Amino acid sequence: MNATRGLVILQLFVFLSCSGVRVLNTDADPGFQLSNYKTFDFFQITGVGDTSFYFQQNVKLLKQSIVQKLQAKGLTQTSSQPDLQVNIGVMVEEKIQTRETDFRDAPRYMGQRNYTWKSEEIEVGRYREGTVTVHLVDPSTKKLVWKGAVAGVIPTKQKNVPATIEQGMEALFAKL
Repeated sequence: MNATRGLVILQLFVFLSCSGVRVLNTDADPGFQLSNYKTFDFFQITGVGDTSFYFQQNVKLLKQSIVQKLQAKGLTQTSSQPDLQVNIGVMVEEKIQTRETDFRDAPRYMGQRNYTWKSEEIEVGRYREGTVTVHLVDPSTKKLVWKGAVAGVIPTKQKNVPATIEQGMEALFAKL
């Protein structure tokens, strides 16, 4: 029984350590206590650049996840004078995965050939990385009271995006 439990814990640890989502940072205003707030709402989100259907759908999923996380911490969403306002920032960046060739990879030739070879970066893949920042603002003082950022690789299949968003928000709000 203990061996099975140990194996399950090891598998869970490996799964979580291999996840593509990571919390970049969190920061709270001195004296900030989430328990001092009872209600929240979102700032208006405006998009620049890629505001396609999938982008807007993913922002909607982000909001739903944030609502769940804040409600789990005892807050209620309201559009009428909230105690706390939530600002979401989303940045998506296309990245190129490369590997460097070196002289150990160079082909071996015998005889006279007009051949040159150099060490260089070779593209092996492309992917998109998303960064989400969440700012909690006290509207009565217009002061930022908490902020956090999370980043991860965006799945190529849209059906996998909700799970990635949920994983990222879970990791981020665990720090709140």
